[in-house]
Amino acid sequence: MTNATSIKSAAGLVDRFGRSVDYIRLSVTDRCDFRCVYCMTEKMQFLPRNQILSLEELYVIASTFVGLGVKKIRLTGGEPLVRSNIMSLIERLGKLSGLEELLLTTNGAQLNKYAQPLRDAGVNRVNISIDSLDSERFKRISRVGELESVLAGIDAALEAGFDRIKLNSVIMRGYNEDEVLALTDYALSKNIDIAFIEEMPLGEASDHAREETTCSNAWVRGVIEQKYKLEDVEEKTAGPSRYVKVEQYGGSRIGFISPVTHNFCEDCNRVRITVEGRLLLCLGNEHSVDLRRILRSQKFTDASLREAIISAMDLKPERHYFYDRSRPQPVRLMNMTGG
Repeated sequence: MTNATSIKSAAGLVDRFGRSVDYIRLSVTDRCDFRCVYCMTEKMQFLPRNQILSLEELYVIASTFVGLGVKKIRLTGGEPLVRSNIMSLIERLGKLSGLEELLLTTNGAQLNKYAQPLRDAGVNRVNISIDSLDSERFKRISRVGELESVLAGIDAALEAGFDRIKLNSVIMRGYNEDEVLALTDYALSKNIDIAFIEEMPLGEASDHAREETTCSNAWVRGVIEQKYKLEDVEEKTAGPSRYVKVEQYGGSRIGFISPVTHNFCEDCNRVRITVEGRLLLCLGNEHSVDLRRILRSQKFTDASLREAIISAMDLKPERHYFYDRSRPQPVRLMNMTGG
């Protein structure tokens, strides 16, 4: 080990721009029981089983990152709860010494079954995707999803007593832009958070042009302010949301994740591990390291994996360039990236 690497290892994971990485998003599957229009093509081709990481390999990666100073792990997909025997992995992760938060992003359809086991296993917070409160429109956006199962999942999550629950809504012109207030009202009525997410230009959507459907969060906020007085809050979470509070609703926060109209890369503390084992250093770029190759090498050692992760921090780019068409854009879809 070089002296420079020793310094980095002792200080945790730090990139070339002085940003400390203490948060990973770990994709456990590219599969999903929905086919949301902004995330997948309608006839999605999924990875062969031998190309995805085993549950044991996912655990080895996660535990290695925690040993290098990572405090938060978010499990993503696809839909993480459709992965066979996923609870066995979650239960092991929940026992990792040094891990402060174990988080989950889900479409909510399986939470009626899994909410309490997840809480018992150590999951602190859940993000639940919901883009419409109208059953027919919900099915149009998700292609196959049932709104009632998601609403039941949200209630089950509330009953399970997670530290925090947040709804995620992607607002798209021509799909659901008239539901901003309805979704806000619903979250406030449940005393839970909601984040509005600008549609990300990842891959080619099969049934719309993203430039025509993306709604800026400045516009979304303006719609909410027609009804509610919003107060900016300084509170920050592990993710990129910028939060506000509604004066008469102290328990809920409204967040805005704006990758297209607001570059929040200056304090990025995150990396992603895709289900095929790519350590992806930036959502909007292709800088990556193949951790699967290292894990499956005959010469694999714990040290070789640690060294690869530490060295990868030098590859983390300064920022993304969404919608700057003079620069190459990622061609992978969101389910291949991990939410």
